[in-house]
Amino acid sequence: MAAVVDTLRAFFAPSTFVIDSENAGDVVARENLLDRAMGPGRRRKSSEKLRRGRVPAEGLALVARDRDAHVIGTVRLWDVEAGVDRDGHAVPALLLGPLAVDPAHEGKGIGGMLMRAAIEEARKRGHGAILLVGDAAYYERFGFFAERTQHLVMPGPFERNRFLALELKDGWLDGAAGILVASGRKLTLPPLQRAA
Repeated sequence: MAAVVDTLRAFFAPSTFVIDSENAGDVVARENLLDRAMGPGRRRKSSEKLRRGRVPAEGLALVARDRDAHVIGTVRLWDVEAGVDRDGHAVPALLLGPLAVDPAHEGKGIGGMLMRAAIEEARKRGHGAILLVGDAAYYERFGFFAERTQHLVMPGPFERNRFLALELKDGWLDGAAGILVASGRKLTLPPLQRAA
């Protein structure tokens, strides 16, 4: 991840933002940004069912920061099983989302840079495919297409033409069929301490 982040920092040094790894101090800013950018219905989406109670895939939670280090963009990828292959084995993949940019910073290329950084980091970490539910016209420029998900379904309502995939390894989704299932690490909370 460091190489990708350093490359993006060097490329955008004179710019108004940098791409960085998310850290624990970004949680409140990220959630507020998502509320502003995606509205109150964001937690009812089918993708959210796969993310709930999980942590993002290792090294695949990125943010864009402005010159004052404020979070102005976010993207996270999550471990899932993309159905099963022809032999009945689970097909590991990533689910991307949400991708969001603070409305005050839209149109500056932040979303595109977050996407490219996430894709490159996922590829470097050896992942085979990334799936998402989103606007095909936007995501096709990054190589995402609906054809690769034709035999897969989301756990809940979704629009078939918005369910897209990018193979990071050729043929990764060949024969994959079935429903997406969360497979990432579960979020663990510290035990509650009871008053004596």
